[in-house]
Amino acid sequence: MVKDARANQFESAPQSVIAVGNEYPAGYFHPPHRHQRAQLLYAEYGTMIVETEEGGWVVPPREGVWIPHGIQHSIRMQSNVATRSVYFDRETSERFPRHCQVIGVSPLLRQLLIAAVDLPVEYDRQSRAGRIMTLIVDETRDAPVLPLSTPFPSQDEPRQARLAAACRKFLESPSIRNSIDDWCADLAMSRRSFTRLFRRETGLSFSAWRRRACLQAALPRLVGGASITTVALDLGYSSPSAFTAMFTRHMGRSPQEFVRMSD
Repeated sequence: MVKDARANQFESAPQSVIAVGNEYPAGYFHPPHRHQRAQLLYAEYGTMIVETEEGGWVVPPREGVWIPHGIQHSIRMQSNVATRSVYFDRETSERFPRHCQVIGVSPLLRQLLIAAVDLPVEYDRQSRAGRIMTLIVDETRDAPVLPLSTPFPSQDEPRQARLAAACRKFLESPSIRNSIDDWCADLAMSRRSFTRLFRRETGLSFSAWRRRACLQAALPRLVGGASITTVALDLGYSSPSAFTAMFTRHMGRSPQEFVRMSD
């Protein structure tokens, strides 16, 4: 059983895939660190926010985030959280994404992740434990990507650095009403230059990025008990129904269903 342990205790294990489980209190902050192996970080319950130099990822209850090996990242627990992490060696993760992303965890993968942390680290690859780990690899590779990332621009040049700073500031208090024209005025840029730079640096249109930022802000508040009406109005939506329609369209379930599944 590998629970309440740090991954670096086991990263040198000969097995290509290992699993570790931990529990954390609300507000716990895991400072920037990196792993030799790629990581699937799953929230059995609770909400986390993972941040790197490239962006932020909110991880809702019962979903996961893929973190490639060598990526420095921090984790902030928005509530009490139980994590179930699986670490893949470089050969196993070679065909996986090279960037962080939040993934949807199927019922099958969820049960496999829960079972994995009760397996010995040095399992026989031909045993039941080995077959569970092989199936975890397959299910992780096929998992859908969820629209819960807010990538940041690089900071290689002054103009990019100013845009990155504006993105980070926006995440502190996002509003769907904050427009491209507002950003252009603050950054002293033309609309055309801004939209080109923003898409080049983040891979998203401004409206798509703004929506993701609002979702990232909404999820932990909803799980924490805030009403849909309060969250919707705080994010600048004209009505709770407008927020609910956006949420359902992009999350695949309503805010009410999301909260129920988070309990």
